[in-house]
Amino acid sequence: MRVDLFDFDLPQDRIALRPARPRDSARLMLVEGETISDRTVLDLPSLLRAGDVLLFNDTKVIPAQLEGRRGHARIGVTLHKQAGPRSWRAFVRNAKRLHDGDRIDFEAGVAATATDRGEDGSFVITLEGDEPAEILLERAGRMPLPPYIASKRPADEADCEDYQTVFAREEGAVAAPTAALHFTDRLLRSLAERGIQRETLTLHVGAGTFLPVKSDDTSGHQMHSEWGKIDGATADRLNAARKAGGRLIAVGTTSLRLVESAADEQGAIHPFEGDTAIFITPGYRFRAVDGLMTNFHLPRSTLFMLVSALMGLDVMKRAYAHAIDDGYRFYSYGDSSLLLPDKS
Repeated sequence: MRVDLFDFDLPQDRIALRPARPRDSARLMLVEGETISDRTVLDLPSLLRAGDVLLFNDTKVIPAQLEGRRGHARIGVTLHKQAGPRSWRAFVRNAKRLHDGDRIDFEAGVAATATDRGEDGSFVITLEGDEPAEILLERAGRMPLPPYIASKRPADEADCEDYQTVFAREEGAVAAPTAALHFTDRLLRSLAERGIQRETLTLHVGAGTFLPVKSDDTSGHQMHSEWGKIDGATADRLNAARKAGGRLIAVGTTSLRLVESAADEQGAIHPFEGDTAIFITPGYRFRAVDGLMTNFHLPRSTLFMLVSALMGLDVMKRAYAHAIDDGYRFYSYGDSSLLLPDKS
């Protein structure tokens, strides 16, 4: 499909620079079939049914943004995907000043070696020394805010909490699964009281999630890969819930992409561990996921293509036009939507 079909105009003042406080007070657009209505995240328990299952991503964001020097040259590094115990494939700012084997000196006495330069200017960055990698990153790194926020303000102490979900357990992401940022303990209690179940899985979100689609047609786009895992016990519970009539509602596009990667043609979910580069565009037949809770995405992005595949491009263009006109807040710290396609 033509990429320009997924374009729309978004006023800059709709981009949220801070989350709603409390988190669960954010607005929620409900899209059921072709019907659009305005709710809040706290309404979520009343919008779902007993036996439904919410699928959360328990990945934890690491301090993946680093600033350093190679000699007199300033080098910016954004870790993207782990390549070893102390190594990451990374996007590099000022990459033309960096060569294979060069040493980068970061803040707080942390250093790394750059190797394996890619055609896209990325490198494998390997931390030096004997201390655990997570300690070195905590010392020298900072929270990797999305570019549409980082271009407007620097990351600060508040982001260390704001940009992690309450489910964050498994370190490895360089971007948050932002749909789950809206969840609080009181919301989770309310969902449990309604008989709505929850399961967690892991997909380490990479910085590639922010890469623009540069081709004119979706067929020409190379989707980034990310590592994910669904264990056998979780897969069994998800299959049992669906068999009993419950719906699987992915909280975030990361959870949806992983579950769809693990499902077979008949919709059965299997244990999964490895990379997925699934690219979902209109025409895709969803195998296992029955709905999606997600924030509002960038124009021409793979994520807007995904929600358009779930609900229909015309419906999502109308929903986004409503969101813009009605003052919804967009992107990672913005408001949310609950997308329930018509299954008839």
